[in-house]
Amino acid sequence: MSTAQRVTFVGIGKSFGAVRALDGVDLSVKAGECLGLIGHNGAGKSTLMQVLAGTLAADCGSLLIGGQDRRNDYSVQIARQCAIRCVFQELSLCPNLSVAENTRLMCPAIRGFGWRRQARTLIEASLDEIFPQHGISADDIVADLPIGKRQMVEIARAFVCVDERLDLVILDEPTSSLDSRVSAQLLAFVRRFVGQGGSIVLISHILGEMLGTCDRIAVMRDGKVVDTRAASAFTHATLVESMGSAASHAKAKAEAYSSKRLQGAAMLEQRPAAQRDGLCVSAWRGEIIGLAGLAGHGQSQLLTQILRRRIASGEGAALVAGDRQSDGVFPLWSIAQNLDLSALRQLKRGGLIDPLACATLATQWQQRMAIRTPDMNAPILSLSGGNQQKALFARALATTAPVILMDDPMRGVDVGTKREVYSIILEEAARGRTFIWYTTELEELDYCDHIYVFRDGRAVLDLPRDELSEERILRGSFAEEVA
Repeated sequence: MSTAQRVTFVGIGKSFGAVRALDGVDLSVKAGECLGLIGHNGAGKSTLMQVLAGTLAADCGSLLIGGQDRRNDYSVQIARQCAIRCVFQELSLCPNLSVAENTRLMCPAIRGFGWRRQARTLIEASLDEIFPQHGISADDIVADLPIGKRQMVEIARAFVCVDERLDLVILDEPTSSLDSRVSAQLLAFVRRFVGQGGSIVLISHILGEMLGTCDRIAVMRDGKVVDTRAASAFTHATLVESMGSAASHAKAKAEAYSSKRLQGAAMLEQRPAAQRDGLCVSAWRGEIIGLAGLAGHGQSQLLTQILRRRIASGEGAALVAGDRQSDGVFPLWSIAQNLDLSALRQLKRGGLIDPLACATLATQWQQRMAIRTPDMNAPILSLSGGNQQKALFARALATTAPVILMDDPMRGVDVGTKREVYSIILEEAARGRTFIWYTTELEELDYCDHIYVFRDGRAVLDLPRDELSEERILRGSFAEEVA
C-alpha cells in the first residue's frame, strides 16, 4: 500500500438546518488502499462521501486533492476531472433506458455514430471483469432487471473509462442487494483494483466485509471520525465497540430448538408460481420463515404472491420493501406521513383521520425504531438511507396485520440497529405474528424457525433452524442438495 495521500479532508463541516451532519472531519485516502468507512445510520458517512463526489458543498474546512484545496470550486464535473467517481447507496440509473444507454449518460466520451456499440462493448467488459457469469445484456431495460442486477450495472458503470484516468471510487453499501456469491466477486475485484494502485472508499454495515477487504477502517459517530486504524487492528467486537453500539450480539438460535409446527395447522401456505409440485412454503402462527438462495431466484416474487392473495382475501399482510426507491418511500411526504400511511384505519375518529393520533403513533415508532431526526414532519428524504428503511419497518409493524413480509429489508442498516430490529421481530413473533423474511445475509437466517432455499423460482429445500448451515444453503442454491 502506498503512503501517498490521494485525498485529504481537513476540518470539513456540513449542516442541514439545525442538524450538524459533519463536524470537523479530518481524514485521508491513500493511493493503493481500500479505506473502510463505518458508523451508525446518520453518522455522516454518506454526507462526507457526497462532499467528495461533488454533489454537496462543505460549509467549512479544506478538501485537498493532489495537495490542492478544491473545496471552493468543487463539483461533480471537477470530481470526475480529478478521477473520482461514486456509486451511491440510492441507485441513479434511468429505469426506462437500456444498460448501454445508461452507460452513455455517464461517459460523455462515448459519442459518434457507433456510440451504442461502443457503450455495449465497454459495459459488458466491465460486468464480465467484476461479475463473471452475470447474465446481464447491455440491451436489457433497467426497469426489467431485479434490484441486485441493477446494483451490479451501477457498480460496473463506475469503472468504465474512455480516454480518462480513474484513481478513486466510492462504494456506498455496494453489496446491500447482492447475494454472497456476487458480493465475493465484487470484493475480490476491489482488492485487484487497489493492488493496481487505485483507491476505494468502502461503506458497508457488514462487518466481515470491512475486516476482510479494507486496509484501514475509519469509524464515524455524530458527524466526526472517532477512530482510524489498520483493519487488522480491529476485531468484530472492537469495531462494534468503537461505533458506540450497546446492542447485544446474542443470536436468536436457541440452545434447544423447539418447533412451532407441533401444534395446529399452518396459517399460510404458498407454492411459488413457477412450481407446480414439490415443496410448498408453509408458515405457522408465530413463526419466522426465511427465504434463502441466490438473488433473483423467485424469493421476492413469492412475497408478492402472498401479499396479493392475502389482501384480496381480506386476511391482511404488510410488506417491508428492500428497494425503498421503487417500492418503499413516498418521496414528497413527511416521515410521519410515510409511517402512518398503513395504519390509517386505526387512526380514524368519527370517520376522519385524527392528527393527534397520527402524531402519537409516529412518535411512538420513532422512539421504538430509534429513527434519527429532530422532526418527524421533515421530508422522508431528509433521512439517511438506513433511517428511511427503519421508517418502512415501523410502517409495517404499526399495522395490525398478522403477517409481515420482508423483502431483504436490512439494506444499508447499521449493525446496532439491525440487532434492535431483530429483537423487535422476535418480540412480535412471540406475540403471534408471522414473518416471511427474504434475506441475502446468511447471518440473518439464524433468526428464522424454518428456512426455504430457492433455486430457479422453486423452493427446493426446507431446513428447520437446528439443521441450518451455510454449507447446506449453498449446496441447495447450486443444485447439489434438494429436499
